[in-house]
Amino acid sequence: MWGKILGAGFGFLFGKWLGAILGGYLGHLFDKSLKQDFDKAGGFQGFFNGDDLNERQALFFSSCFAVMGHIAKSNGRVSEMHIQAASAFMDDMALHGDDRKEAQSAFNSGKHGDFSIKECVGDFKEAFARRYDLLQLFLEIQIQMAFSDGHLSSKELELLKLVSKYLGIGAKHFNFVLKRYQAEFKFRQQRAQWQSQQRSHQSSQNGHREYQKSNRSFTAPEPEVSRHQALAVLGLEQGASEKEIKRAYRKLMAQHHPDKLVSQGLPEHMMEVAKAKSQSIQAAYEALKN
Repeated sequence: MWGKILGAGFGFLFGKWLGAILGGYLGHLFDKSLKQDFDKAGGFQGFFNGDDLNERQALFFSSCFAVMGHIAKSNGRVSEMHIQAASAFMDDMALHGDDRKEAQSAFNSGKHGDFSIKECVGDFKEAFARRYDLLQLFLEIQIQMAFSDGHLSSKELELLKLVSKYLGIGAKHFNFVLKRYQAEFKFRQQRAQWQSQQRSHQSSQNGHREYQKSNRSFTAPEPEVSRHQALAVLGLEQGASEKEIKRAYRKLMAQHHPDKLVSQGLPEHMMEVAKAKSQSIQAAYEALKN
């Protein structure tokens, strides 16, 4: 657009209206060429490709595990539950070899007495200042670590509030995210128990000839999800209208879309985290629709 405007302007100065028309046409060709070059570079996403994107992903990775380690140590010692949770998190991300060692090293650095959570989260906030969805996901991952033993201690809560503050997330929204995760935690537990029962029943049935002949799999009825529980997963209260439910669902799905988050700097290993959250949101929405 600017090529046409400037071309027409300079053309008018030197050749009046005829010059303006010619200059506008030449500016149009310039704009078109510039756009093609811009698109080849990946559009706006091109600004975050290559080394810059890799640096963002590395920072997200290291900062995330360092703060997780700091929260795990908040009660004086890292409990076995926190270690198992960190290991399970690494398993979910399929971290092996050097990648797993880097995650463990970052987690251990957060446990040191000289670790500065303010500096760590501050650097993270500076790098992802305009990536609000990533800032929120970072906070959700820390909440997940704090909840790994099914209990949130006062010291863990205090640290989570600090993380939220350093990320620039207000107290009201922090409480919203925390309450929504608590509902999501219970929701996932319920579904995990159902899936475990499903696998156990299928395994026992595999030994029966009739089952093998019929070649049919047993499907246990899905656990009943109360409307209140499903609404809580979407961050809503009782009495929410159909319009409010749909709006909340779309907003949460957009915030946790794995491909979008990876393009903004989420390490690809952590895509499973976003996928799991999207699945819980989807399941809660389907329960409300049914």
